[in-house]
Amino acid sequence: MEGFGVLQASRLTGCTPHQLRYWDQIGLVRPSIQSTGGRPGVRRLYSFRDLVALKVVKALLEGGMSLQKVRRAYKYLRDKAGLEEHLAGIKLITDGQSIFEVARNDGEVLDALRQGQMAFFLALDEITRKLDRSVAEFLHDREEFVQTLRAAEDALIEERTRATR
Repeated sequence: MEGFGVLQASRLTGCTPHQLRYWDQIGLVRPSIQSTGGRPGVRRLYSFRDLVALKVVKALLEGGMSLQKVRRAYKYLRDKAGLEEHLAGIKLITDGQSIFEVARNDGEVLDALRQGQMAFFLALDEITRKLDRSVAEFLHDREEFVQTLRAAEDALIEERTRATR
């Protein structure tokens, strides 16, 4: 299996070669095809999945997360996902303080820094859509009700007019 060397990985992910070396040394994102194992002259070779992981780590760091928080969240996601699941299938949200994973199947939000503790999440766009539909239905029902009352009032007035003639 052919992989991506440090320079290629650096160009493709926007990470510096120094970051790649450091993240490999601290065990954050290690090249899965070939690691140096501390031996000089051995090339690091990254897989496509490694490149995705590098981009995720870089994006989280650029989003204001500390390296310590990124390490904890990435370890949780890596342990939870196992080797079979690809990181590309995971959706992450950050507020700069924590990192949340959005579950694919039910939209549940888990705090990756608190070992998957459930987090409170509101989808404001969905709330707005539902409320807008409810208001539209209310206005429609109210208009129909008012029209029915006016028709009944008109019928009563007409009936009284006929009765008084």
